[in-house]
Amino acid sequence: MSELSEGYNIIGLSQGNMVGRGVIEFCDDGPPVRNLISLAGPHAGIASIPLCGSGIWCILEDSLLKLAIYSNFIQAHLAPAGYIKIPTDIANYRKGCKFLPVLNNEVHRNSTYKKRFASLENLVLIMFEKDEILVPKQTSWFGYYPDGSFSTVLPAQKDIS
Repeated sequence: MSELSEGYNIIGLSQGNMVGRGVIEFCDDGPPVRNLISLAGPHAGIASIPLCGSGIWCILEDSLLKLAIYSNFIQAHLAPAGYIKIPTDIANYRKGCKFLPVLNNEVHRNSTYKKRFASLENLVLIMFEKDEILVPKQTSWFGYYPDGSFSTVLPAQKDIS
């Protein structure tokens, strides 16, 4: 689109942030993205699937899904599975998760992705203080649990995964 040739801005909400970052990092030969405003984006991943409730069926569904979250079938058919990062299952995450490890340069380092993300003029990351969907909520700021643990959340500068 010629109207975007000088660049444009992206505003993402929740999962939409992952699409926006994908556009920034993966798309070749497009107009530049100038600014990204992110509202509650799961940038570092989510460590669990939000429960549909506390009933037995919801608990069972949550447990079964966690067993197969990195399977080819689930990765191909359930979009949120692409950004679930279970801290106590990092090996399977890196091997089976099809989207987030690529987007975050965790498996095969790609300097082009890093360069494109760093080319943003402004990055605004907004975390909702009472967020109960994103676990941990600090993922909105790229904060996350250390590999192997659900203990303290590391800020983005300390997340070495």
